Amino acid sequence: MELYKEKYEQWLNDPAISEEDKQELRSIKANEKEIEDRFYKDLEFGTAGLRGVIGIGTNRMNRYTVTKATQGLANYIIEKGMQNRGVAIAYDSRRMSQEFSEQAALCLNANGIKTYRFDSLRPTPELSFAVRNLGCIAGIVVTASHNPPEYNGYKVYWEDGAQIVEPTDKEIIDKVNNVTNFNTIKTMEKSEAIQKGLYNVIGEEIDKKYLEELKKLVVNKQAIDKMQKDIKIVYTPLHGTGKNLVQAILQELGFENVYIVPEQKDPDGNFPTVDYPNPEDPKAFTLALKLAKEKDANIVLANDPDADRLGVYVKDDKTGEYVGFNGNMTGNLIAEYILSQKKENGTLPTNGAIIKTIVSSNLTDAIAKEYNVKLFSTLTGFKNIAKIIRQFEENNNEYICLYSYEESYGCIIGTHARDKDGIVAVMTLCEAVCYYKQKGMTLLDALNAMYKKYGYYKEKQYSLTLKGQEGAQQIKQMMETMRNNVPSKIGENTVLSVGDYEAQTIKYTNSEKIENTNLPKSNVLYYDLENDSWCCVRPSGTEPKIKFYMGVKGNSLEDADKKLQDLEIAMKKFAGIKEGE
Repeated sequence: MELYKEKYEQWLNDPAISEEDKQELRSIKANEKEIEDRFYKDLEFGTAGLRGVIGIGTNRMNRYTVTKATQGLANYIIEKGMQNRGVAIAYDSRRMSQEFSEQAALCLNANGIKTYRFDSLRPTPELSFAVRNLGCIAGIVVTASHNPPEYNGYKVYWEDGAQIVEPTDKEIIDKVNNVTNFNTIKTMEKSEAIQKGLYNVIGEEIDKKYLEELKKLVVNKQAIDKMQKDIKIVYTPLHGTGKNLVQAILQELGFENVYIVPEQKDPDGNFPTVDYPNPEDPKAFTLALKLAKEKDANIVLANDPDADRLGVYVKDDKTGEYVGFNGNMTGNLIAEYILSQKKENGTLPTNGAIIKTIVSSNLTDAIAKEYNVKLFSTLTGFKNIAKIIRQFEENNNEYICLYSYEESYGCIIGTHARDKDGIVAVMTLCEAVCYYKQKGMTLLDALNAMYKKYGYYKEKQYSLTLKGQEGAQQIKQMMETMRNNVPSKIGENTVLSVGDYEAQTIKYTNSEKIENTNLPKSNVLYYDLENDSWCCVRPSGTEPKIKFYMGVKGNSLEDADKKLQDLEIAMKKFAGIKEGE
């Protein structure tokens, strides 16, 4: 018998599985493919926690996989003697988020660990803030971020408010993998947990403290006071968690003309108005752009469901059309705005730093150089950015992190949170709209002024989805082929060096020189090319995708577009991707 069939039968006969859940499994008895997909592997508790399709099975998000992960986390916390510090818990608007977050809390409570669970849905960045504010040892947020409606997820944060990194992640994963019997997973009644002081509810008091921290990050309040009446803002939370805090911070700063997309203002895990709730997808902006045209808005903003990412459209006053910004454009615009304002008002520290990921724009390097700010680059994922911030603090604030971002539509201004914060990004971009409006400029004008100042940098990301066991094998084979066949050129661009982050080496093609990446092992290949071009490839850690990133520097926007198009064609050819895939 195939292993997946054995696991299917085990679940049908396991007394720990409820009768209702067994009924769901019996309903797919004749569907061999569905049984295989649900049971061909265990939903892996990886370095980002859990993420998967909701349903019953080992490869699904359900009460069993969630509480198994929580029991492993509890075992780790107890082993470290940290159970008295407690765990903060938040959840988003997705299906089962409320249930999973409560099941996790009661599992921790049954292990004698206090929990501080938000009274209703909250953004991921506020959970990150709450962990540190409450002095917790860990945090959990139940979310699948911007994934389609059938997904949910579970992310673990450590005491610094960041997602777990090595060696903590590996140690917790070992504890989770050691939970092999559902009968060993503890739980208790909620009423008993409350009575014993183990189950605690948090909410408005954390909101207030979080908003106070955000207000400290405003760099030009005068611009807001002077111009806010003259700008119009359209915002959508895409049926997620962002609305209340976005409305609150904009109102507290004095913004009056804020329009929330009515069809998308209420939390709804089915995300009925979008294909999937990703602000990187232009289709997610359909309703927001319709409202923006009605209101003649200056800026259109969309958070993903857990409000850690932000998508942006800006009105072009010359054409009246709305232009979409990608994560690099937004990231660099904010970097330039914050650093220029701090320089102007005399608050730019001599030991200031900004952090980006290796797949983010090289324009950031030029901005950092202009303002004499130290630039740090790290692996994809905000947990790696947060690790650098923690190192700054451990080294007696050797550097002060002013700003950090990654190309996938996420940033932190300051260090109040240790994960992407789409709420503070909304606040800062609205402030920047006011500042540039004083100068008779839109944010699009400001971006074009940056290109003129630093060079015409353009970037693109391309993803290929390959689902299931067969897809995972294809992705693995593609990575191995590219790793073992280093080209001298990619298209017309000479390869200057190849970074293999799994081998932790950077090899230079014109010499025998080999450097250490000085970063953790990761299945990433990075090609540094001539003429300030580059490309990079890695499998996604949360979705069945292989991702390609590329960037160029042109003499004009048209030249950059042409170079980027040529590089994408060459990269696909090198990767063995057929036309149309």
